[in-house]
Amino acid sequence: MDVLAKLRNTVSNTISNTVQNTAYGLSQLSNVLPGNPVTREFEVTAHIASAGPSLLWKIYNGYKKSTKQEAAIFVFEKRILDKFSRNDKELILETLKRGVAQLTKLRHPQVLTVQHPLEESRDSLAFATEPVLASLANVLGNHNNLPQPLPIALKDYKLHDVEIKYGLLQLGEGLAFLHGDVKLLHRNLCPESIVVNSHGAWKIFGFDFCALNQSVEGKQPQWSYIEYDISAPSIAQPNLDYQAPECILASSVDTSSDIFSLGMVIYILHSPKNVLIHESNNDLLKCKQFLENFRSSTITDKFLPTSECLRDTVKLMLHHNPELRPDAHQFVKIDYFTDIGVKTLNYLDKIFQWDNLQKSQFYKGLPQLLKQLPHRVVLHRVLPALYKELFNPPMIPFVLPSIIFAMETSSVEEFREYILPNIKSVLTLDDPPQISLVLMQHADLLLKLCTTEVIKTDIVPMLLRALESEWEQLQELCLSALPNIITMIEGPVIKNAILPRMKKICLYGKGNSSKSLGVRVNCLLCLAKMLPHFDRWLVLDQVLPFLQEIPHSGEPAILMAIIGIYRMLLNHSKLGTSKEILATKILPFLLPLCVEQNFSLPQYEILSNLVTEMINRVTSEHKDALKQLDAMRRETQQLDQELSQTSTLYKNINSSNDDGNIFSTVPTSNTSATLKSLQIENELTMEDKFRLVQQQGMHQRLQSQTPLIPTIVQPTKPPVKDLTDTLLKSNLDQLNLSMASSKSDYSWKPPNSNQYQHFNLQGMNTQLNQIGNTYVPNSVIPRNSINYSMNQGNIMANKLEFSSNSMNQGNIIANKLEFNSNLNSNVNNFPINQLEFNSNLNSDSNKKIEKVSYDVMDLLS
Repeated sequence: MDVLAKLRNTVSNTISNTVQNTAYGLSQLSNVLPGNPVTREFEVTAHIASAGPSLLWKIYNGYKKSTKQEAAIFVFEKRILDKFSRNDKELILETLKRGVAQLTKLRHPQVLTVQHPLEESRDSLAFATEPVLASLANVLGNHNNLPQPLPIALKDYKLHDVEIKYGLLQLGEGLAFLHGDVKLLHRNLCPESIVVNSHGAWKIFGFDFCALNQSVEGKQPQWSYIEYDISAPSIAQPNLDYQAPECILASSVDTSSDIFSLGMVIYILHSPKNVLIHESNNDLLKCKQFLENFRSSTITDKFLPTSECLRDTVKLMLHHNPELRPDAHQFVKIDYFTDIGVKTLNYLDKIFQWDNLQKSQFYKGLPQLLKQLPHRVVLHRVLPALYKELFNPPMIPFVLPSIIFAMETSSVEEFREYILPNIKSVLTLDDPPQISLVLMQHADLLLKLCTTEVIKTDIVPMLLRALESEWEQLQELCLSALPNIITMIEGPVIKNAILPRMKKICLYGKGNSSKSLGVRVNCLLCLAKMLPHFDRWLVLDQVLPFLQEIPHSGEPAILMAIIGIYRMLLNHSKLGTSKEILATKILPFLLPLCVEQNFSLPQYEILSNLVTEMINRVTSEHKDALKQLDAMRRETQQLDQELSQTSTLYKNINSSNDDGNIFSTVPTSNTSATLKSLQIENELTMEDKFRLVQQQGMHQRLQSQTPLIPTIVQPTKPPVKDLTDTLLKSNLDQLNLSMASSKSDYSWKPPNSNQYQHFNLQGMNTQLNQIGNTYVPNSVIPRNSINYSMNQGNIMANKLEFSSNSMNQGNIIANKLEFNSNLNSNVNNFPINQLEFNSNLNSDSNKKIEKVSYDVMDLLS
């Protein structure tokens, strides 16, 4: 845990320091550049290097706002000059301006290219150039005016031998251009005035003290020399440590003076810790004393280059006599620069001058040459030259092998940052077809280095185009690459793009030639590798149907590939085929193959074993299914029987006269036995399981219900009545009612129309109170009485109670009506009116019958 805590603290501190330093650098830049016209066209990002006299120029990464083209922005902050006098300030500023102005006029591959001229503001000087890595002084360890911590590109940066060789060659060519074509002397060639660009090329910079030709055209060039001024600040004068003896001692200057300075640069590049022969520390007197005693023969050989040729050349370049020094043209032709790596880099710089035939011959052997170059040189020096050829389609097939070699030696981060953005456009090309062929040969490498997004947007379309190609070699390469990226391809692309193309290859191969046969077999093998990643329904709907459509003509190679796919479908856990598919689709196709004559014995054994395994699976699974169905039928029948018994039991309960707990007779033991018997030994389908769960739930609900105790009502058989007798009784009842209403001491009013009671011919109310579908018996009520109750504010009407009781003596009191009318006051709560009317008839009295008959006759009359 302590180790993890320390690691976490270290990482967090590093990140915070980096962020703070970056923010500090940007804030410093924002304090300098606002108001400078350079910021109108260029966006400045990070401080990366320093260059110029005493490394006064700060170099920032940036890009042009309009084109997004990368650039380097050189910035000089005037606040550095606050410690100088006004005259010294003006001298230094004029020196810097003159150097940038002269640099802007020059155009040469070995001279730093200016993209935007010098601009001045109140606080700064600034101009823009091609992208820059650092100055040679920064690379050699001079970190003055650099941000802290150092940029990642400069950490542990070590120059390779081929970089030094080719860098010196570039400096020699640059001096040859200045001396021969421009007739200009640099006069301050040193690591501070040499810039390494982003591709690793060495460029001449810092023309602050250059000397122009003073003679007329056609005559020997002459250059005026400005003597070293002790009173002037050192940053406004050339670096004394790299000045030739004739400049300091004789006050003369020539092209050989720059050669001497170049010799000092070579010496410092090969010396331990890049130390000078002598450091004067800008002391003119010390410099003169050193140069007066300096002889090239006194230089220790161990501090000189290991190459004998260059060692001798450096001694000449540092010779005290200027006439013995080689010129720039002689320097670039020494054997030291015949190194294969130097030649390769030199050819790449000048290859734009060649025709396509010469280029193709060079590019064919380039991959072998790249093996001898450091990876950094290949990545930053060789590849940028090759990227220019990607806009020339006929040359792309010759350039791609070298780019592929660089990809093989690059990390994923390097590939995605430096290579992928430049070759993305090539992934969409299919003409000439050799482009796709080279890319498909290294498809695995592309899949390993590219992001998932690039694979989906660029690699997959390239593979689809390869499947449609007429080149069978290209198709085979594509088929071998597809299984590796199938997990990154979306389902609709597989269904609608890849499978139709593979189906076309399998179904419409060119004849029976061995070449197209190989493509078809490889297509089936590719399909078999991709099957585990397919959806089951995709296999059933798309793959199985076209397997049986493939024309095979008994060819064992195709048949064995198809058999392999069927075996995978049979045994795969995800794609397991059902017995119905096996019996109706696959076996009808495989069984005729069992009599095919073209199989070898091992091949036929594979086929026969597969067919036998499929048949055994179909029969065993179908037997199990039949057993389950039979068990389900038996259980269903048993359940139906139990349900019928239960329904019969319920019917018996409803018809029983027993007042006890009827449900105590339900056989619960049979129910539990039934539930246990519902457990089928074999596996059930989902429908069977749902049905069994419902049945078990029904049994549980029946057992949990509270037993019902119904009241048994003995139905009475209505007596046979004579219609005449019934009519007489009805009329008599009406007569009695009318007689009672005529009495003065009774005040009775009929109820509202909606409150009338409804009676049958026997005078019985047909609206009966029922509780739980059970007639509730009431007490015996005298015959022919009506009770009607009314309460003030709460009227309860139309209430009729009927009961029929059997008497032990067999006497039945029927046709009994009661009507009570009560009015209760809310204050006094006592009855106001009560009407009771009773009428009794004795059927055994003849006299009364006769009297009633006469009364009826009178009423009718």
